[in-house]
Amino acid sequence: MSRSIEAPDQTAVLPADTLADSVLILLGLMAVQRLVGLVRAVLFCRWLEPEQLGQWDMAFGFLMLAGPVSVLALSSGLGRYVEHYRRRGRVRTLLARVLAACGVLGGLGAATIWFFPHRFSQWIFGTPAETLLIRLLAASLLAVIAFNYFVDLFNAVRNARGIAAIQVASGLLFALLGIVLLAWWRRTAASVVIAYGGANLLAAMLGGVWLARRWRTLPDDGQPLPHRELWSKVLPYTAAIWTTSLLCNVFDLADRYMIVHCLPGTHDETLALAGEYHSARVLPLLLVSVAALLSPLLTPHLSHDWEEGRRERVSARLSLFLKVIGFLMALGGAAVLALGPLLFRVAFANKFAGGQAVLPGTLVYCTWFAMFSIAQNYLWCAERPRLGNVAVAAALALNIGLNAYLLPRFGLHGAVLAKCLANLLALFLVLWFSRRLGFRPDAGVWIVLATPVFFPLGPVATGVALGAIAVEAVAGRAILSPEEKREIAATWEQYRRRLGYGPRNVELGCPRNETQ
Repeated sequence: MSRSIEAPDQTAVLPADTLADSVLILLGLMAVQRLVGLVRAVLFCRWLEPEQLGQWDMAFGFLMLAGPVSVLALSSGLGRYVEHYRRRGRVRTLLARVLAACGVLGGLGAATIWFFPHRFSQWIFGTPAETLLIRLLAASLLAVIAFNYFVDLFNAVRNARGIAAIQVASGLLFALLGIVLLAWWRRTAASVVIAYGGANLLAAMLGGVWLARRWRTLPDDGQPLPHRELWSKVLPYTAAIWTTSLLCNVFDLADRYMIVHCLPGTHDETLALAGEYHSARVLPLLLVSVAALLSPLLTPHLSHDWEEGRRERVSARLSLFLKVIGFLMALGGAAVLALGPLLFRVAFANKFAGGQAVLPGTLVYCTWFAMFSIAQNYLWCAERPRLGNVAVAAALALNIGLNAYLLPRFGLHGAVLAKCLANLLALFLVLWFSRRLGFRPDAGVWIVLATPVFFPLGPVATGVALGAIAVEAVAGRAILSPEEKREIAATWEQYRRRLGYGPRNVELGCPRNETQ
């Protein structure tokens, strides 16, 4: 039997988890994070006054934007180039220079914020008076940058356990520090910012301890690596990733901005409509968060195969990943459709009828955007992330144009339809660009990616369609090829053995030693 998934690299200095292990570990991490985050959010909402909660929301949004922007998203390049420089004995040089660059750029960004608090306060909060909160943000920015570096590092070395450790530590520490400060100090946004910065700093310190223990054993052949050679390779890639992130954020905000600023009616009416739209996105955005977690995880695994020259394996693995994750997301969408009425009646107290009406559409475009974020991994491996930017830019232009026409005529339904068509365009363009570079998605990929069109028909129709796809996947060949079925079966068998349902001395894909 051929080996179904790559085994952990036992010869590597930096221990790596398999892709299947990584997915399971991070899905478990996501469940823990969502539970902790839910409890934390409930308590924060109960204890903070509305204006303080709004300040925290704006502060958090600023940190999420300023973190990668201030350092040019340099650490995002580790996922693509750690394997490249490991093979050349230069991993230590790569990690040290990226860390130093992030420190210098982050320090400059934090200093700029610190010394111009009135201006940043006006930009972020609409008033020049929140200088204390701005300076807390400047300090927290450094902690966020450090935390992001170690998340990207663990991802680059395919160490899902490391990612899980610092992510869980950060989430738990944020909840603990936030609750303590709000309960016994001040019930203001400043307490939450301090808690968030402190949690990121402590979690980053855990990553620092892990790296320090392994630093001397990292591959380093002692030969000088010219800065120009390194940065000329890394910077174009990270610049494209930075641009993609920026475009995606603008793309995400465009329809909501147009709802508030372009629809006729009073300011309160347009804001209320934006609130309806927000209620329809609460659960669908969970699908996007799954992809946001899994997509960067996939990059170093595919990059490993790419550097080995196994381009067909990259194509096959990405296709299988799109099928499996796409089907699971469709199942999640069907569950959301079934639970939607209960959610809007009970949890939302019947306040968002308009949001409930457009829930199926938001599920469609969130699922397609999630699959887009996974599919663009092929472009990243091919070092052509700019083509992903072209896809997002085209989708952004289409979204704005369609919203200008549909939004005044159909309200929220027009905004959702525009977003669906724009996300479909982005997904199609990424797959088309990838195909020109060697990606070969089969019919099964297209069938799974088309499944969200059943969401507007309701949970029953969606369930029937998913059942038919599942039967075909098991009994036929249109969805899964025989090779893909063997790979899934071998992976399943591997985990059965780990759980004790089989001989433990048999390594997957290796003949049994009869003398043992």
